Amino acid sequence: MQHELLIRLSVFFGLFVLLSAIETLAPRRPLNWSKTRRWLTNWGLSLLNTVALRALAVALPLLAVGAASDAQSHGWGLFNILDLPVAIKFILAILILDFAIWLQHLITHKVPLLWRLHRVHHADPDFDVTTAIRFHPVEIALSMALKIGLIYLLGPAAFAVLVFEILLNGTALFNHANIRLPTKLDRMIRLVLVTPDMHRVHHSVHRDEHDSNYGFALSIWDRALGTYIAQPRAGHDKMTIGLEWQDPCPTKLSWSLLLPFRAK
Repeated sequence: MQHELLIRLSVFFGLFVLLSAIETLAPRRPLNWSKTRRWLTNWGLSLLNTVALRALAVALPLLAVGAASDAQSHGWGLFNILDLPVAIKFILAILILDFAIWLQHLITHKVPLLWRLHRVHHADPDFDVTTAIRFHPVEIALSMALKIGLIYLLGPAAFAVLVFEILLNGTALFNHANIRLPTKLDRMIRLVLVTPDMHRVHHSVHRDEHDSNYGFALSIWDRALGTYIAQPRAGHDKMTIGLEWQDPCPTKLSWSLLLPFRAK
């Protein structure tokens, strides 16, 4: 799709700059670890993720939006068989893709091998907008491969996939941001979208809390499927973020990359 990368990068960096400015001027919680070191590590992981996706493109030349265009041109996938209005297909595509991300996220917490990869994200001992880009490259590559497979099965329009990718990336930055929303506004927004306070519970050191609130964009799946926790038991100001490594180790790039392969 023409200008896809430019559109996605413009939205991503625009939101990143805006949210990072807000959380710097009016943070929800004080940060406990070196922001410079964490940001270098989290951005380092993000750059490696980009390299991993480029490498994946060697085996799977078409990533998410390209796969949708390819499926549509060949008439592959459920939506290219069903005679439904374009608007209905668009809405269904967003809902199904978002539920798939929710389900994938839940599975990464339940399958030990996948949790080894996903805990790189959770090991961040602070919570801010860069936590949204802190994932292990292997997890990112696996996630993209699964997404491509689902897109070929569904056959959604390329535009719907582009909108979903922008929604997913944008809401991930928003709900990881260290910002404070007025209580009433937070309550209203989280009826539809995951808010920072809602997702922060998911980054609690307590296992029952980080096994909740799996949504990245829409909040309906957690509410409907019984994985919703409204607030952390210790409160947002006193809760502990991260996993068992409450030390500078998770702020190091080499440590984070090797975490899935550690015995513990």
